[in-house]
This record gives sequence, C-alpha cells and structure tokens, in this order.
Amino acid sequence: MRTAFWLAGATALALAQPAAAGDTIKIGFVSTFSGPTAVIGKDMRNSFELALDHLGRKMAGKPVEVIYEDDGQKPDIGKQKTEKLVQSDHVDFIVGYIWSNVLLASLKTAVDSKTFLISANAGASQFAGELCSPYAFSTSWQNDQTPAAMGLYMNQKGVKSAFLIGPNYAAGKDMLAGVKSTFKGQVIGEEYTVWPSQLDFSAELTKARNSKADAIFVFYPGAAGVQFLNQYVQSGLKGQMPLYTAFTIDETTLPLQKDNALGVPGAQEWVNDLPNEQNKRFVEDYRKKYPGTRPSFYGAQSYDAAQLINSAVVAVKGDTSKKDAMKAEMEKADFKSVRGSYKYGNNHIPIQNFYLQDVVKAADGSLSLKTMATIVKDSQDNFHNKCPMK
Repeated sequence: MRTAFWLAGATALALAQPAAAGDTIKIGFVSTFSGPTAVIGKDMRNSFELALDHLGRKMAGKPVEVIYEDDGQKPDIGKQKTEKLVQSDHVDFIVGYIWSNVLLASLKTAVDSKTFLISANAGASQFAGELCSPYAFSTSWQNDQTPAAMGLYMNQKGVKSAFLIGPNYAAGKDMLAGVKSTFKGQVIGEEYTVWPSQLDFSAELTKARNSKADAIFVFYPGAAGVQFLNQYVQSGLKGQMPLYTAFTIDETTLPLQKDNALGVPGAQEWVNDLPNEQNKRFVEDYRKKYPGTRPSFYGAQSYDAAQLINSAVVAVKGDTSKKDAMKAEMEKADFKSVRGSYKYGNNHIPIQNFYLQDVVKAADGSLSLKTMATIVKDSQDNFHNKCPMK
C-alpha cells in the first residue's frame, strides 16, 4: 500500500511539477475558516500574518504572497484545495492543516509534486511514520506525544484507573493510544464518538460515571471541547471524577468555557508565558494587533511555520528551486521558535518539551493559561522508527 501511495497518480504528478523560482515567495495556507471551528483557523492565520509582519513581509528580499484556502473541516475539500495550490497556483510551500484526516488526504498531492508541506497542527501517526517524506515537516507534534505527557502526569497524581473518551477519527485514535502508552493505571473504558457532528456527550459521561474510574481523560478540540467541558460540569462529575485533557482547553475555547475550565489540567508544548524573548514578542504583538484576544498554541505553531520557511528561503537566497538545500536548512530548525529551541527527528517531527498547563484567574476575573511544570523534556514521537528516512 505504501508503494501504491507514492507511485499512484502519475498523471497528476506530471501536471503538478514545481514551477521555477519566481519574483515572489508563494505560500498556500490550508485551514478551516468557516463553521464552528473557524476560530482555530482564524488564530492560525492571524499568527502567520504577524510572523510575516515581523519579517517585513519579505523573505530573502522577495515579497511574500499567501493564498488562504478553507478546507471546511472536510478531507475531500482539503485535498481539492491542496491540488489547486499545487497545480494552479504553483506555490513554493503549503502550510496549515488542523485536522489529521484532512492532512492525510492532502499529503500525497504535495509530496508527489515536491512541494514542501509544513503541518502547523495535525500530527497523524502515519505522517510521522510510514508516510514521512523529505518534503513534509511539522511545527507542532505527533498526535500521541501530548496525551502521552498527560499520561505521565496522571501517574504522578496517583491515578489508578481511567475512562477515556475521544472522537472517532485519526487524531482521536492517536490521542487515546498516546495516553495508554504511558499511563500505568487500568483503562476501565474507552469510548469513541461520531466526529465532528456529535456534540451531546451525555451517554459517554454516564458510562464514565458508572465505570467508577478514578478519573476521565478526554480529547476534544474546538467547539466539541466547549460542549464536553460544559456537560461534564453540568453532570456533577467535576467534583467526583477529575478530568485530564489534551487540546480541550486553549485560548480559543477558554472564553466560552469560562470558570468550568478551572482546575482541569492539560499538556502542551507551548503555553503563552514561556520565558523566551521571541515568545514574549509574539504574545505582546499579537495582543496589540488583535485586541481582546490571546494567541493559542495553534497560532504559535503557525508563527513558527513562517519562521521555518523563512530560514529555508534565506539559506538559498530566494532561489526556491534549490529543494535539497532548503530541506537541509529546515532540518536544522535554526530559527527563533516561540517555544524556545527544538530539534527535528529523522521524520521531521519536533523533539521538544511538554508542559503542564492550567487555567488561572486574575484579580479582574480574566482567565488565561499558565505553565505549571515541565512534564517531559526532549520528547520524541513513537513512530520515527517507522519512517524510512534515517
């Protein structure tokens, strides 16, 4: 199947050969800009635009043109938009991808055409493993890593049994597998829900209650995370079964989750208060450019994606036809990341720290996320050995 993945579609490949280096640096950006999860795509776009501002809107002296495309949170549309960017717009790079199923549907189009694809969020296990590519990079993580960090924290808290809940798609399966890879207690139950349409979790919460597990682990990003947390509190479980999360509480959902998010820990590779100069500049300038908001980890990863691309373009003095040289430069991760320094594994997935984050309430009643501790240092994903690149 892997051979077929790379070799099928010879006609499409012939039509999608990369264009020669032009007078501008052309970047395609695929994300979700409509529907209930559009807030995530907006934060990614805002942060990417801020990064371009910080770069003077140029890379190696060339103006940057960004073409934003809405995937509608659907794999088939994401694939179509990726094909447009490669075959019609002849972009030099493609960035974005919130959802693992959209990324997997779009990946072949990019790598067959030797167009660099940088995932600023989605981290499907296949992307890190057997489908890794010289032309595919991540500025986020592999899906299992964040919940694996939370599993370690659950061990530290003495959790002996857990009930796991997540959505039934690629990332949901990876997330629950991630927490199981490190959690030493007993997994009493495991529920997968219809994605993305199911927003009523009463049946799953009832099963969790009846399981009499010590705690619940959940992964629900975006609007689903808002609904789940609200229903968890309404069910009365907050005082009975502690909740541990990955990607369920962030700066895009917190304004709607409000006090319900207090006391519910999460894990993440970036939190807005990380004490490095690049991050301080990013957060401060984001809040100035977009008043009343805070950047989320989605935005931080998108900001880093722009900086990663810039490092490659500068290294080849704007000649984007020099693919091998750009790949070699990106593999160095030699740019100022908002998470501090990190390095790439052989599969182009970051090797990085993961932190415990919690929600804090200021004197004025405002809520924000705060770094509480480092859970794991220099985490490398579990799938790098399945990547044929060594």
